[in-house]
Amino acid sequence: MIKNELIYFATALMFFTRIPVPFAVPYSSDIMNRSQKYFAWVGLLVGLINAGVLYLSYHLFNLDIAIVLMMISSVLLTGAFHEDGFTDVCDSFGGGYGKEKILTIMKDSRVGAYGAVGIVLLFALKFFCIQALGNIDLLKVLGIIVLAHTASRFISGTMIYTHQYVTDIDVSKSKPLANTPLDKKSLLVSFISVLVSFLLIPDWRLVFAFALAYFGKICLGWYFKKHIGGYTGDCLGAVQQVTEVLFYLGTIIVWKFI
Repeated sequence: MIKNELIYFATALMFFTRIPVPFAVPYSSDIMNRSQKYFAWVGLLVGLINAGVLYLSYHLFNLDIAIVLMMISSVLLTGAFHEDGFTDVCDSFGGGYGKEKILTIMKDSRVGAYGAVGIVLLFALKFFCIQALGNIDLLKVLGIIVLAHTASRFISGTMIYTHQYVTDIDVSKSKPLANTPLDKKSLLVSFISVLVSFLLIPDWRLVFAFALAYFGKICLGWYFKKHIGGYTGDCLGAVQQVTEVLFYLGTIIVWKFI
């Protein structure tokens, strides 16, 4: 039992990051699906590493440089996995009309104007959000970063439970993806990672930031369903990136007005 759970976690870790796993991990679609319970836990680990980079870089340089170095480390750590999905979604929904055209553009590995503009604006917004939070309280922002990474991956994962997976029009180009909802116990295992993250910064006001991030997921889910009938792997990446930024924005709002 413990061995199986370790395999599921290692699968999630290998899928979402470039962190090496020191043992061979078997692969099957069932293992991929069962690993979804650990997606948010991987986010917690990524958040902790990013927070550590920010903290060390801040003491070596200054806050602005520290944020840039943290963003670089995040991209290197995850291989820009979710950012790639975000740019594909920007290009496909920005330049495509109709389900078939949108899905065709989404599978194009090239980055177009919509994707380039979108990722630049996303990174800029993420930078200024963390800068604003860091100027308020550096130690608290470390916890916010961990929580944002964890919560955004949990929220993105809930798309599997609330929306229908859209089959790739070109099966030969389909990527491995957990797209089968598991039982409620597995969802709870995932949510526990969010609760653990909240322990790092026990501020009840952050529940509103979480709510704003989840509302963003609802809006994106509605938009995806309207245009393509559900979600794809790239859509999940876009949801993660957008909800992460929404969590930062929500934190700024509650710290300013509540």
